[in-house]
Amino acid sequence: MPRAHETLQWLLLRGEDGPVKPDEQQNIACIWTPVDWGLSAVSFYGAPVNLRDRRYGCNMGRYRPASVRCGIGDFIGGDLVKFDLGRWLSDVEEHKALAIYTPHEGGYEGRYLTRLRYQGYHFLDLSARGLGDPETTLTKIHPVCPAHVGKQPIARWYFPPEVDYRLSLMPPNAKGLVVWIIEAKVLSKSELQFLALLPTLRPKVKVIAECGNWRKVMWKPLKEIAGLSASSQS
Repeated sequence: MPRAHETLQWLLLRGEDGPVKPDEQQNIACIWTPVDWGLSAVSFYGAPVNLRDRRYGCNMGRYRPASVRCGIGDFIGGDLVKFDLGRWLSDVEEHKALAIYTPHEGGYEGRYLTRLRYQGYHFLDLSARGLGDPETTLTKIHPVCPAHVGKQPIARWYFPPEVDYRLSLMPPNAKGLVVWIIEAKVLSKSELQFLALLPTLRPKVKVIAECGNWRKVMWKPLKEIAGLSASSQS
């Protein structure tokens, strides 16, 4: 198979209609697809052209048109308008702990976080990597060893419970505290089970755990993801 720049140079110098003018070369954009070990199609000024055209005096391949399916969200700004925000708020109030799945490119979860903020919630943003034991870090006095870089003596500092400390700082008119944990897919099943039961231990706390990625924003009850049965929930 010829290289891309060699194929483009061959197309510019060969053809029944003569070589392409130098001022037209900069307006040519090529799209190479490995079809039949040859060049599939080129695009002149943004319009795809079949290489079977006699202008090129060759038959190097065939052009395969592609189709793209679009929904209504692609025409009205699907990244701005979310029709499921009402269901999102109701599910947060009902299940109190949710596992959320967001697209890989990120940014979409901010719409749902902002809607909770408008409702009067405060946030505690944590990363599952380096969190340690969730039960100890969130609800108990826990030790933290700072990096000594090989020169300072190894020390151990004690910090208050993250959740209880944030609850004590919230104003009286706050609706509650949302513990938003990113990269929760690295947590074990037992750790997810504790996060699912955390709203039971702290009634003013809601838990949102980013447990993976999907093509669109979706969520499920965290108890369902953690494998808690109906008997264990009660």
